[in-house]
Amino acid sequence: MSFCLDVSSPVLRSEPCLLRVFDRLFPCWTRPCVYRWATTQQSVLSDQCDLGIRFLDLRIARKPAGGNTLFFAHGIYSLMAVKEALDEVAAWLDAHPKEVVIISCSRFDSLTDKDHARLVENIITLFGEKLCSSQETPTLRSCWSRGQQVIVSYGNLQVVLQHPELWAEIPYWYADSPDPKKVIAFLEDQKRRRRPAGFYVSGLNLTEDAPYVLLHPLETMRKMTMKALRLLLSWASEQRPGPEDGGVNIVCCDFVGVSQFCSLVIGLNYKLNYSTHPVCRTQGDATGCV
Repeated sequence: MSFCLDVSSPVLRSEPCLLRVFDRLFPCWTRPCVYRWATTQQSVLSDQCDLGIRFLDLRIARKPAGGNTLFFAHGIYSLMAVKEALDEVAAWLDAHPKEVVIISCSRFDSLTDKDHARLVENIITLFGEKLCSSQETPTLRSCWSRGQQVIVSYGNLQVVLQHPELWAEIPYWYADSPDPKKVIAFLEDQKRRRRPAGFYVSGLNLTEDAPYVLLHPLETMRKMTMKALRLLLSWASEQRPGPEDGGVNIVCCDFVGVSQFCSLVIGLNYKLNYSTHPVCRTQGDATGCV
């Protein structure tokens, strides 16, 4: 959701104290700087889904003076409200009845128990029978037969335990480094460990810190990402999906609309062993194999 960040909004309360102090003293400098480095996508949600994106990383926050309306956040707050974005996803799913989307709700900056209750109620009301229960082990065939199109992971275990419609938070592997070689080394190290039993994300995302930003005053997250994409996508193209140790599951990347990332990841499904994935073999739809 970083395609709609509000350059005039304050820095999040969860950001480092020093950054918040600078934001109070020099907002005209701090907020544009945060905006340049926090913007990691440029396409609206429906366009991302049209490209082939099926995992949506939604980081949710309450603005200091936003009332009961929840927004998204990545360093600063978004212009678009959560309800508006979820409505857009629901409309897209109505138009694409055989597509399944995984929605990851996390971070929850400054949310109260009442905020969580309202958010979950909105999710359940909006998606209704489209929700795939966490009590099941879904296949594409079962999702299609039941009209299920949405898996919602929620980064608050207490809330998840109260609602079988929600799935536990999906682990997200990222290296927290601006160096693509370190990102790849980190992901390779994670692969050597035992594969998680459920969904998990391999993040090709680069991250900056204050020293990096100060040493690169004219750079942006997009420029940094574009310079690294060739190496990151080369690594992704060599991966193999599936349940075996070392197999990738969900792969995430920044600026998905400016590279061949989506088609590359969709193409990985052709590497699946169809003898162990009968749904993919029967349907013959490589884009449907996860």
